[in-house]
Amino acid sequence: METTLALMPRFFGWADISAVVLFLVAWNGMTWLVENPPASRPSVHKIMAAHRLTWMQAMLHREPRIMDASLLNALRSGCAFFASGCMIAIGGVVALLGQADRLATVAHDLRLDTAMSRAGWEAKLLVLALVLVSAFMKFVWAHRLFGYCAVLMGAIGSDPADPRNLALARKAAAININAARNFNRGMRTTYFSLALLTWLLGAIPLALATLATVLSLYRREFRSASRDALLAEDEPPVPGS
Repeated sequence: METTLALMPRFFGWADISAVVLFLVAWNGMTWLVENPPASRPSVHKIMAAHRLTWMQAMLHREPRIMDASLLNALRSGCAFFASGCMIAIGGVVALLGQADRLATVAHDLRLDTAMSRAGWEAKLLVLALVLVSAFMKFVWAHRLFGYCAVLMGAIGSDPADPRNLALARKAAAININAARNFNRGMRTTYFSLALLTWLLGAIPLALATLATVLSLYRREFRSASRDALLAEDEPPVPGS
C-alpha cells in the first residue's frame, strides 16, 4: 500500500504542496513572532496588553463603571461580528463544494489549472473551510473570555484600597489579555484565509498572497503609525495653550 506522501503528488502537484507548506509556516510563524516579539521591539499586541492591565487597575478608582462596561460590550460585539462573518463565509465555501465542476470549467476558460481534478478542487475548498472554522472558533472563544472578564469586573468592590479588589482587577486584566490574544489570532487567521482563497488560482498566486499577508501583518504590528503613537511619550501640556 502506498503511503500518503506518495499519493499526494497524484492529488496535488509539488508546487501546490510547497505553497501550502509556505502558507502554514508563515501563518504559525507570524503568530509566534507577534506573541513573542524581541524585547527591544514589542508588537502592538504586547503594547496593548500592558494598556489592558492599566485599564483594569484604573477601573478600581472609577465610579460608576458604565464606561468600562460599554468598552467591554464593544469588544464582545466585535467578536460576535467577525464570528458571524466567518459563519457566512463557511456556508459559502460549503456551497461551492457542490459546484466543483463549475470551478473546473472556469479554470479551463481562464487557462489557470486545467489539470486539477474535481477531487482537487474540492480538497482546496475543504482546506479553506477548515481555516475559516479555525478563525470562527477563535472569535467565539474570545467572545466567551470577554464574558468571563465582565463577571470579574462585576465582582470588584468599590474600595480601591482593598487588596482583594486589586487581585480581581489583575485577574480581569489577565482574562482580557487572553481574550484579545484569541481575537487577534482570529483576525490573523481571517487574513490568511483570504490569502488561501488565491489557491484556487494556482500555487504561485497562493505563495505571493501569503508573502503579501506576512508583510502587511508585520508592518501593522511592528512598523505602523499606530504603534508609533502607542509608544510616543506623553508630553506635558504647554502653559497657556
